Amino acid sequence: MVKERGVLKIIAGKPVIEGDGVHLKRVFGFGEQPEFDPFLLLDDFRSTNPTDYERGFPWHPHRGIETISYVLRGTVEHGDSLGNHGVIGRGDVQWMTAGSGIIHQEMPKGDQEGVMGGFQLWANLPASHKMMKPRYRDLKGSDIPVITTDKGVQVRVICGEVEGTSGPLRDIVIDPEYLDVSLPRDSEFVHPTKPGHTVFAYLIEGRGVFAGRKNPFVVNGSLVLFDNGDRMTASTEEEPVRFLLVSGKPIGEPVVWSGPIVMNTREELETAFREFRDGTFIK
Repeated sequence: MVKERGVLKIIAGKPVIEGDGVHLKRVFGFGEQPEFDPFLLLDDFRSTNPTDYERGFPWHPHRGIETISYVLRGTVEHGDSLGNHGVIGRGDVQWMTAGSGIIHQEMPKGDQEGVMGGFQLWANLPASHKMMKPRYRDLKGSDIPVITTDKGVQVRVICGEVEGTSGPLRDIVIDPEYLDVSLPRDSEFVHPTKPGHTVFAYLIEGRGVFAGRKNPFVVNGSLVLFDNGDRMTASTEEEPVRFLLVSGKPIGEPVVWSGPIVMNTREELETAFREFRDGTFIK
């Protein structure tokens, strides 16, 4: 018998300041990891005010995690200690595996109207992959398949599968799914999910109904965390809705976390910061 996922909780992001004074909305983060495992953090850096984001995220280290950046408006210029550099543009995705360690910077730039729009998700790595070789998966928006269901629902398949169409990002440790889903008014989206995986939806436009729960409607800037099951449902009434649907296989290991570095033990964390200070961080 198919079990539909219910709504475990609904949360709204909170304003925080990160980097060199970037104002953003933290949807979940430090201290909430157990219920979002394998995900660590989700930041929403949409803004119409350049002073909120223009100072960016200067050089900083990462180890033991993956960062997933998805840009809807504007661009993010990036560079790293390995000599990589480039621009993440409108509709693009960068899936960066920090692994054993990388030092990089990310500098948001608004579009011609000064609008910046995007999201960054952090995913944990299991102990067996904490020190894997760093890598990038850069995905242009034009390479992301878009399908339209018979109910008029449009889905950008970044990774995972929808109605036989698979996203181009594969072979990722936590077996994730990352979809950008747009529902027109008076429509429904039913999507199978892997039992045991953590699944959440983050609304980025309009308001919607999840698992048939209308009180309250879920609105732009709110996240729905689902309980366990074989599928999730979303629907709309008088207005359309757009949301990011994310899932991944929980790791279930100890998390010792400080700033941009996430390890399994205090000793590993102290080693990482000592190596950063000593100049031996990059392997």
